[in-house]
Order: sequence, then structure tokens, then C-alpha cells
Amino acid sequence: MNNWFAIILSVVIGFGVSYALGYVVIPWLHKLKFGQTILDIGPAWHKKKQGTPTMGGILFIAGIISSLAVTILTYKLRGIDIIAGDSLVPASMKIKIYGGLLMAIAFGLVGFADDYVKVKRGRNLGLTIMQKSIAEVAIMGLYLYTLSTAGATYVFIPFVGVRDIGIFYWIIGVIAIYCTVNAVNFTDGIDGLCASVTAVACVSFAVIAVFRNMFGVSLISSALFGALIGYLIWNWHPAKVMMGDVGALFLGGMVLAIAYALDAPWLILTVGVIYVIEFLSDVIQIGYFKLTGGKRIFKMAPIHHHFEKSGWKEVKIVKVFSLIGAIGGIISILITWFGRPV
Repeated sequence: MNNWFAIILSVVIGFGVSYALGYVVIPWLHKLKFGQTILDIGPAWHKKKQGTPTMGGILFIAGIISSLAVTILTYKLRGIDIIAGDSLVPASMKIKIYGGLLMAIAFGLVGFADDYVKVKRGRNLGLTIMQKSIAEVAIMGLYLYTLSTAGATYVFIPFVGVRDIGIFYWIIGVIAIYCTVNAVNFTDGIDGLCASVTAVACVSFAVIAVFRNMFGVSLISSALFGALIGYLIWNWHPAKVMMGDVGALFLGGMVLAIAYALDAPWLILTVGVIYVIEFLSDVIQIGYFKLTGGKRIFKMAPIHHHFEKSGWKEVKIVKVFSLIGAIGGIISILITWFGRPV
């Protein structure tokens, strides 16, 4: 067996587990009455989604964990370390991948708590912003500390090479992690959008990892891709289940984990261009609203809601945003390829 077989296996298992679980988890969520509560300030036509099961992120979380467990164990039994066997610094790679996965799961648990409060109280407000922020800061602090103790405070800078950036690793890390996790959450606003955009990002990450001889990172990217495609069958418009904060925050953590495993957190700006656009649209809307005493630039933020209120169908928004994400991914691949050390 070789690395390429491992990647294919991870996609197939991730897809299979995520899709198959839908037949069990979705009826179970219906039975528990874990339905989505729709905000009154949102588009009026979203009201028909009231009661759609939430916490569907459980599907792809189980999918990627199962995929990695089976694939890694299969190769371990043959004496092959598929995660870090091809890395120049195996111990560091393991810490980045396993530590990143644990970080994503921790963010997912925060999301689960948020979803649970929403469901139990029958409203769209779960944990307070302060409660979520404290939990997120604690998680990111532990993750960055773990990387720093492993001596992994370096980044790959295109056309320059790998450089240790010292204290700036912490400054950039705190900003990047906090903003990205919440930006991915903002993207989860219409059927299929967050999962589709992230699946496209996974393909870009996997290709970049191959170029950088990091097959372990390709493996985790491929496993997440397969799990998201399995979930999308249930989440495509009209959605039979929504990922909830448990899924959105987990995905934010995974995007970060993969970017950091590639030693390139800057990839979030290009591969994750849609997350950036969604986040900035919300910040701009709020800032402009406060500065002008109530005026708005967008009909509604984040920006996918602006296009909805402009007459775009949900499926069109998903396709266009995914295409933009793919273009960002191609640009990222080209920068990585031409900017690699000679």
C-alpha cells in the first residue's frame, strides 16, 4: 500500500461514515426535538426552516475521526507511520496534526454547548459572547503553547523560505485563530454553504500538502473532504439537517489545524478567502451602522444574506462562493509552488 491509496481510503471512509450516520442521527435529532430556531431579523423565507434538526456537524466529525482512525491503524499494522513518516521533523508533524485535531474537537464541544443551550431554551441565542470568547481563547492558548514547546514557531513564507518568527507567532496566532473560527461560523448561514466552501478548501490544502511533501496533511484534508461530501447529501438545499455551532466551530478549528500543519497560517487568507469576505462584511456592516447612526452598506450581513435579499437563490450563492473559494485555492497552490525554496 502507498500514500495515494491512504488518501483514497480516507476519502471513502470519511464519506461512508458521514453519509450512513445521517440515517441514524437525523431521526434521533428529530426525536429529541433538537430543531433550529430561526432569528426574526433574518430573511422571512428562512422561517420555513424552523425546526430543521441542528447539530448535524456530528456526522462529519464522526466521519473524519473514523476515517483517520481506520487509515492510520491500517498502516500502523504494516509498520508504516502514514502521518509523519515522510516529514523532515516527524515529532513536530504529529504534534501539529494530532494537536490540531484535538483543538478542533475542543472548539466543537464549545459549539455543542452553544447549540444545546439554544435548543433547551428554544431560542437562537446560546452561550454569551463572553462565555464563548473565554472558551475559545483558552483553547487557542493551549494549542499555541503546545506548538511553541515543540519548537514549531516557524512559518513557510513564499519566496523566502521557512522562518522562525518568535513572538509574532503568538500575536498572529491569536488573531488568526479567533477570527477564523468565528468567520467559518459566519459562513454557516444557508443550506450547503459552509460545508461546500470548506470541502473546496480541503482539496486546495491536500494539493499544497503534496507539493510540500506532507502526505500526513493531505490525509487529514482528504478525510475531512470525504466526510463533508457525505454530510452535504443531507445538507444540500433543502437541508434535512444543519451543522449547528458544533459543526461550524469544529470546521474552523480544522481549517486552522491544516494551515498550521502546513506551516502556513497565511493560507487562511487565500484558501479561505470566502471566510475572510464573510467576516469582513459583518465587521464593516457593524462599524458603518454605528458610525452613521443606523445606516447599512449591505441589505444584511454576513454578505451571503445580502445576496439572498437581492434575489439570489441559495444554490446559486453556494455555487458562486465555492467557485470563488476554488479560485483562491488555485492562487494559493501557485504561490506555494513558485514560492517554494529552490
